[in-house]
Amino acid sequence: MENNNLGELYHLLETMRQEGRNEEKITEIRNLINEGEYIEALEKVKELQQESNLNNKKKSNNRKKNKNKKEIEDKKTDLKTYEEETSEIKDDEAYKEGNEEEIDEEYDEEDKEEEIDNEYEEGNEEEIDEEYNEEDKEEIDNEYDEEDSEESQIEKVRKDSKRQIKGKYPEILQNDKLERMYLGLLLNNPKLIQKYYIIKEDCLFEEDIYLNIYKSVLFTEGADYTPEIAKNGYNFAQISSELYSLKEELKEETMNKNDKIEKIYVEIRKLFKIRRAYVEQPLRELQEKILEIVNYELYDKMSLEEVNGAITQVTVTQKFKSSILNIGLTRFLEEGNNNLTNGLEAPFPILSSVFKGFRKGETTAFAMPSNTGKSRFTTYLAAYFAFVHKKKVLIISNEMSEEKMRLCFITTVLNCPAIQKIYGHKLNITETELLEFKFRPDKSQKVEVDKDGYVLQKENESRAEFVERLEKVSSEYREVIRITNWAEKQMEDAIYFIYIPDHTNDELQKVIMNYYYKEKIEYMFYDTLKTDTVNIGKDVEIKKTATILSNLAQGFQIFIFSTIQLLENSTPPLELTINDLAVSKTVKEVLDTLTLIKQIPKNELKNYEYTKEELDEKAFQIKIENDPDIRYYACVIDKNRAGAKPKLLFKVNLAYNSWEELGYLRVKTKNEK
Repeated sequence: MENNNLGELYHLLETMRQEGRNEEKITEIRNLINEGEYIEALEKVKELQQESNLNNKKKSNNRKKNKNKKEIEDKKTDLKTYEEETSEIKDDEAYKEGNEEEIDEEYDEEDKEEEIDNEYEEGNEEEIDEEYNEEDKEEIDNEYDEEDSEESQIEKVRKDSKRQIKGKYPEILQNDKLERMYLGLLLNNPKLIQKYYIIKEDCLFEEDIYLNIYKSVLFTEGADYTPEIAKNGYNFAQISSELYSLKEELKEETMNKNDKIEKIYVEIRKLFKIRRAYVEQPLRELQEKILEIVNYELYDKMSLEEVNGAITQVTVTQKFKSSILNIGLTRFLEEGNNNLTNGLEAPFPILSSVFKGFRKGETTAFAMPSNTGKSRFTTYLAAYFAFVHKKKVLIISNEMSEEKMRLCFITTVLNCPAIQKIYGHKLNITETELLEFKFRPDKSQKVEVDKDGYVLQKENESRAEFVERLEKVSSEYREVIRITNWAEKQMEDAIYFIYIPDHTNDELQKVIMNYYYKEKIEYMFYDTLKTDTVNIGKDVEIKKTATILSNLAQGFQIFIFSTIQLLENSTPPLELTINDLAVSKTVKEVLDTLTLIKQIPKNELKNYEYTKEELDEKAFQIKIENDPDIRYYACVIDKNRAGAKPKLLFKVNLAYNSWEELGYLRVKTKNEK
């Protein structure tokens, strides 16, 4: 008998001793082995197994008489223990002859007890299922996880030691023949393990017994040839009679097929890589894409590196949307419900028209000089999206604090005409009036007012007392509070805000993704687009930030609005170009739309005019206002992937945060001047 087989036999005897089997007979068998009487020793082992089986059957029968009959579905069968206790130990020649006993199939509950009694009387050596007590069940549960335990109830052991696949992986990833071929080749020529080994993290056999055979090759048959790196992380194989039997079977299946090892090795490594990617991927959609790799037309010709590349393409670059363009053309055309046409309208008709609305999957930027209203314009659009379009929005600010943004937001809600239509009242309250808490009394109320007609807070009157008095004497104040209370209740279309004065690109990306996943916010506003704190002073780095935002917008189908700093220079408003940005000009490359906005100096307004339609002959003069809060802005669309790039005129009143699109702007001709 070979040394390897002797080692397994000694291990089996030690297992029997630990199980409390007949110590005297075990000692007798060891003596026979030492004397070289292997055949007689194997016969004694067989007798010891049969004696143990008979005792177990009697115990099982006694339990049945003392308990109510249980349905067979309640049994949990440990296949490894089952075969270890019921298979016969055979010598090498007996295995080659294929002289193995078959295991009985499931018994019907009505006939089982009678058949057990018959077997006791006739000495039949056929094996029957045992009913496990609570201690047995606990042992099974420790060995199998919950899912495997449910799926492994009352499984039949297949003939000729061809074990039934438990379904650890989807059917498309099951390849019993490949695994048997690989293990058989290693068993026939253990030297192959020196080159064709599989490290622990990539070793995903379908069945535990196959893994045990592989570990046996590492530490027993191929121990003299196995590199240390190949052994890292593995423990020793669990020896059983079933393992010994299956080894011989695999060796016989793969006799004289060593020339196939290289191809078999590549194929099994590919299979294991895909299995690993599948089990590590939590998303069902991506799991299905991983499974598709096996069905690639040229999968058989793919190398291991190419399979790794395919897995990476599926898992790491899942943001890339793929399709077959010539499928669904008619439906696409007829439905018209796509991101090219269903962008949100802004309160600016011409801008909305030329941009085709503000569309998810795109990034847009508005560039303005300092102190011209970038943050106010951001708030105005965000409030419009939230209350008019009923969308959740997020404002990310590194310019305006929460308190300033909140005040600007209240001003916007009170004065925006489109939002006023929703709550049904028209007010005109400036941001300064709100900040200084100034409200006019009703005409019927006789109260002390200041020189501008606002209710005066009395000396020694607390803020709470003043508020209580305002509620009685000022309907203007009561209306403001009614509207702010209304806005507080609009949580379905809430405006989220985060102030991040110092941040990295990585932190910015995490903020966006966190609000996307947590609140499913698809409309983001970023004020102002700058280089991150790591790259302050390196204007060229702003393109990296813009690229990150663009990738997020496209990958997750969200809309991202940004403001950018524009230079304060002498360039005439209608002649603005990308060169007037205060940051790197390359940022334009990754944006979908870019708009440059600059105030027209009051003394130059007479040189401009505007039209309602772009080619209208009838033009309107720009009205010179005495109110210092009223300004006129030239709006130059520098980039627009949707098409047209007109030049527009805006009338702005920052005191009310009012933004009005007047029409198409142009310079007057000399004759007109």
